Amino acid sequence: MAKLVFGINQSLDGYVDHTAFAPDSTLFRHFVEQAQMQTGSVYGSRMYDIMRYWDDDQGEWNADEAAFAAAWQRQPKWVVSRSLKTVGPNARLLEGDLAGAIRALKAEHTGEIEVAGPRLAYSLGELGLIDEYRIYLHPVVLGHGTPMFAGPRPRLRLVDSERIGADVLRLTYVPG
Repeated sequence: MAKLVFGINQSLDGYVDHTAFAPDSTLFRHFVEQAQMQTGSVYGSRMYDIMRYWDDDQGEWNADEAAFAAAWQRQPKWVVSRSLKTVGPNARLLEGDLAGAIRALKAEHTGEIEVAGPRLAYSLGELGLIDEYRIYLHPVVLGHGTPMFAGPRPRLRLVDSERIGADVLRLTYVPG
């Protein structure tokens, strides 16, 4: 059975914004390695639109960016959306019963399936379907934006922490 993992970059004050801060080269390499090991990813429509950047090879990519793109293109992607009618290569729309669809994905696969996007993660967390939360805490304060958690969460238990690169701390939590 696959494990559903929500991981995201977060500011010290609890916000996520991919335009406000970015991973350094060490953290990006960590993300490359994770993408290479993932079974697949589940996206909401907004996050999927952002990540579609990796569908088309860019001539200016460095080796790590090309490796991330290759891993992202290879893995299956499942997109939760009411607005999208089609999705790109190696992607499938999840329609209907979200909880049932995610439970089926977890039962059909092994390894880790990434959940991307705080709104989708909130919905899946409410359904009790997220097995692990990975917060990549960056030393920036945004003061506004999309909160990491869109609402109250059940109690989480810290199971691991790791410093990655010069300034980022990864905190790993599980429900309970």
